[in-house]
Amino acid sequence: MFPERLSYSIPLFNGGVLELGPRPLVMGILNVTPDSFAEAERLTDTSLAVQAAVQMEAEGADLIDVGGESTRPGSVPVSADQEAARVLPVIGELRSRLRIPISVDTYKSSVADAALRAGAAMVNDVSGLLYDSHLAAVVASHGAALVLMHTRGRPASMYEHARYEDLAGDVVRELRDRLALAAAAGVPADRILVDPGLGFAKLPEHSYGVLARLPEIAAALERPVVIGPSRKSFLRDAAGGRAAVERDWTTAAAVTAAVLNGAHIVRVHAVAEMAQVVRAAEAVRRARG
Repeated sequence: MFPERLSYSIPLFNGGVLELGPRPLVMGILNVTPDSFAEAERLTDTSLAVQAAVQMEAEGADLIDVGGESTRPGSVPVSADQEAARVLPVIGELRSRLRIPISVDTYKSSVADAALRAGAAMVNDVSGLLYDSHLAAVVASHGAALVLMHTRGRPASMYEHARYEDLAGDVVRELRDRLALAAAAGVPADRILVDPGLGFAKLPEHSYGVLARLPEIAAALERPVVIGPSRKSFLRDAAGGRAAVERDWTTAAAVTAAVLNGAHIVRVHAVAEMAQVVRAAEAVRRARG
């Protein structure tokens, strides 16, 4: 029997509600950076980025996650002004072009504040509130939804922290600490999602372990789970050493595992293909009863 996927209703400050549980949702990745690791095309032009997001919605995306700074291992941070200059024009245009919610992928409070004012409804923080102590207060002031991802250290040194006594237990304990930080800043629990952070401060065996133990992590945290396996380096060996843009087959396997193990949202690059994978994996879950 596959694990139960609990249902949650996430209020969005713009008046909408994100219904999680009846089926897994697809979050399309829209990186508007010149150095993203996983895209063949650089979407640094606003019009191209907007067209890509509209296409992803047509292909089955339930949310669009807009990011203006690469957080791949070894990446170099950019200033808040530079990040805002990349994401705000895109979010501003998408606000009237999309029917689905917009998320902003940032850990900077000033960028989050501006993005929420521009039309985003959710903040996806890869640092889990570790990098900017003011971010949670900004999210709370807007009544926005918040994704807290598990990581350790900064992108330049995260693998130095990839040591776990009890992988699932350590991830749960550290995410609970971050949930407490969000609550202390006034973010309601019903607006928070968690992401166990595949590839972040985790060696490949850790990322596969998180996927395998996802039901345990989800049950312990009692929050909806976002999973982002798309084209990441932990899939490199399984993909025969292929470059990131050629890892969609291995991504499909990881997405299938995530859906079967109860993930609420999968964050992907190839929306059209992964939406099919999600539907097929969910059909297997339902056939099992």
